[in-house]
Formats: sequence, C-alpha cells, structure tokens
Amino acid sequence: MSKLQNHTHDGQAPGRQTRDRSEPRFPGGPVADPAGSHHERRIRSFQPRRSRVTTGQGDALQRLWPLWGFEIDGHGTLDPAEMFGGLPVVLEIGFGMGEATAQMAAADPGTGILAVDVHTPGQGNLLGLAERNGLSNVRVANGDAIILLREMLVPGSLDGMRVYFPDPWPKKRHHKRRLIQPEFLTLAAKCLKPGAVLHCATDWEPYAEQMLDVLSAHPDFENTQEDGGYAPRPAFRPLTRFEGQGLDKGHVVNDLLFRRVG
Repeated sequence: MSKLQNHTHDGQAPGRQTRDRSEPRFPGGPVADPAGSHHERRIRSFQPRRSRVTTGQGDALQRLWPLWGFEIDGHGTLDPAEMFGGLPVVLEIGFGMGEATAQMAAADPGTGILAVDVHTPGQGNLLGLAERNGLSNVRVANGDAIILLREMLVPGSLDGMRVYFPDPWPKKRHHKRRLIQPEFLTLAAKCLKPGAVLHCATDWEPYAEQMLDVLSAHPDFENTQEDGGYAPRPAFRPLTRFEGQGLDKGHVVNDLLFRRVG
C-alpha cells in the first residue's frame, strides 16, 4: 500500500490520512513523473491527468503494470522488438481510454503496440482491455514520449508511429505546445525505419493544416498521398467514441499519413 501519514496538526483532524505524493497511487503501478528532474526538460505537449480511477482500473494497474507496464525514466535504451518477441512495433502516442488501441491490437496480432500516455485511468483501462481480450501485443508506457524518442529508443527500431487526436492547444500563445513540430519530427525520423509511416489524425482543422505544412516541409518524410493532401481514414483506425462525438458536432477529421524516407 502507498505510505500514509497521520496528521494531528496544520488544521487537520487527528487521524486524517494523506498520501505521500512522491509514491505511486497504486502499489507497483505507474509513478507520477518517472523521469524526475534528471533529464533536460522541454515544453510539454501534454498535461498529466490524474483523474478518478475506477476500482477495475486500479486493480488492473496493480496486477498488470509489473507485467505490461513501462516507465519512461530516461535511463538505458530500449529495443522494442525485444519487448515484443521480435514482432514489428508501432508506437502510439496518446491513447485516451485505450479502446481504439485494443481494437487495433486485436485486429493485427502480428504487430506490437507500444502505447504511451500519462492518463492513469486510461492506462488502467487499456491494461484491463488487453487482459480481457487476450492481447499479448500491447505494452503501456508511462511518461513523456519525447524522452522515450530522444533518450531511450534504439535508432530505426519502430515500424510505425500513431498520433491520434493530440491536444490542439487552440490558443495562439499555446501553439508552441503542440506535439507535431519540426523538432518532434526529427526525433520521430531517427526512431522510424525507412518506409515506416507516421499516421496523425485530428478533428481541429487549424492544427491539421499546421501538421500538413510541417510534415510536408520536413526532409525525412514524404506524403503517401499523390495530391499532397490529407488521406482517407484507413480501415485499421477505428472510429472512436471521441471522434464520433466530434463528427456529431460538425467537426472535420483529417488523417495524415507520411512515410519515412531515406
């Protein structure tokens, strides 16, 4: 169990317990900031979300994290193929509650999915889905994907990368927080094999336009679409509940599929 402390001062009632925030919320589960302050910081493109975890999600985190969880701590190198017993591996950055990830894993058991997020309920939910559906080709990584790409992945070790519905950071002053930037693409290119596809999707049209501009200008990527535009939604990308809600509101969803060249 997490360490608990009894407080009898500072205005708290005797016997009231609070959790030591430096320790995991779930024994053996993901930690709040696996890389700590030991590695160069950049502007984060995500906001850690430690919202309410259900009993089932918490149970999955406690039981399954030691088996299928991975902390992005910035220490050592990782060869994804070894993690998945030699399977080709796709990195998914930001998976929400994991329903689409689980569907893609079930539809393509010959591909390993290394799914990265910082959303604790989603981590637990995906682990539970993987167990219930017998998915041995899913691993869940906790932490900043930038640190994973920059410091931990073996170059040329990924067979694909997926970034579905990243935070659009709609306010102009926050655009620098958007994930799809030239610096990110350079890191992604280093980790992707030649011919591997980076697949992005967003329902925020101004962000889609920026994605298309930045990807088209990057020397390490080429558009898979002959017309240089957006791609039809591939059959392998499930229509998520979040996406359906956006479509109901009149949002336009754009897919971008760019191939690693060289």
